[in-house]
Amino acid sequence: MTKMTTRAVEYPADGLTMIGHLALPAGFGRRPAVLLGPEGMGLSDVERRRADALAELGYVALAFDLHGGRYLGDPEEMLARCMPLLADPDRMRGIGHAALDVLRTEPRTDPDRIAAVGYGTGGAVGLELGRGGVDLRAIGTVNALTTGRPGEAARIRCPVWAGVGSEDPIMPPAQRNAFTAEMQAAGVDWRLTVYGGALHAFHHPPVDHPVVPGVGYHPQHARRAWRDVVDLLAECLPVTADPGA
Repeated sequence: MTKMTTRAVEYPADGLTMIGHLALPAGFGRRPAVLLGPEGMGLSDVERRRADALAELGYVALAFDLHGGRYLGDPEEMLARCMPLLADPDRMRGIGHAALDVLRTEPRTDPDRIAAVGYGTGGAVGLELGRGGVDLRAIGTVNALTTGRPGEAARIRCPVWAGVGSEDPIMPPAQRNAFTAEMQAAGVDWRLTVYGGALHAFHHPPVDHPVVPGVGYHPQHARRAWRDVVDLLAECLPVTADPGA
């Protein structure tokens, strides 16, 4: 049996050369896969470790890039790129489709068994893939209660789980209500978990650069949110025995 392996993958998207992190599980056969999206700052070792953890659980995991290999630690620069992106569903879908194409063409991936999991901007990308009608087995998001263009949520064909901190000023109750109303009106199988006392990006360990107001790490809820993600995948995208192992 092979060991879990990782490699960087380059691909074009949004006019940039993206550099994703691909983690492959042990074994040789095709496996279910997860497209993993980062917070607005971009791909970091946090997401790379999450992709590795998913590979250890038996998934092919691609942590995708948002900013052409850059990590935007300056809040003003991050907002200047992410706010227009979040306002443009077609750009988000383009970024998501480019990464999804990489994941689908990986020989270890079962192309009919893919889920999208994302945080912040990366979670919004996953939701837009669903709104665009992409065949996913599950969509999981944290801090990404974005709403889409009218009626397009009806194209989502899989369960949606969303997590948010109760004290998140970027995703306040009004935004939660708009998101859940959209999902409910579209007939989506949706769930929302509110983590008491948590701020925005509560899942992300502290960073050594300035952050936007309202961001704060909550280690206990971070662990709970990860368990909720794993439970979603276990329900909707279970890992079975590797026929090639």
